[in-house]
Amino acid sequence: MVRDSSIGDRCKVIASVLEEAVMESDVDIGPYSHLRSGAYLETRVHIGNFVEVKESRLAAGAVSGHFSYLGDATIGAKVNIGAGTITCNYNGKEKLNTIIGEGAFIGCDTMLVAPVTVGAHAITGAGAVVTKDVPAGRLVVGVPARMIDKRPPSS
Repeated sequence: MVRDSSIGDRCKVIASVLEEAVMESDVDIGPYSHLRSGAYLETRVHIGNFVEVKESRLAAGAVSGHFSYLGDATIGAKVNIGAGTITCNYNGKEKLNTIIGEGAFIGCDTMLVAPVTVGAHAITGAGAVVTKDVPAGRLVVGVPARMIDKRPPSS
């Protein structure tokens, strides 16, 4: 189903719903995913099965393969979103934003509790609950997530 959306050249939509969303060129989505109002997928983004995107922008080459919710987020180029990732964007009173920097790797089942920023090329371990900003190039793991690599990022 496509309603009030823009689909660019060479895009593929398989058994999915698009509502007030934008897909630039060479984007693929589905099956069984949902682009809600305000979803904007730049060139070469891949959204796999059972992914919901709302009021979020995914930069060129970002990937969310399956089973994730991305709401009120800004996701950098070439970010990998692991299965089961959730942007926890609502605190019961207001919607809050998540920012994920270019080249970050978000491990499976990561909870990103907004407002939070994950820096460029940072990594979250599987099952991490991220409640504080993650500096660029750093690795966080656990519940709540904590840095295990305290060295400055290499140049």
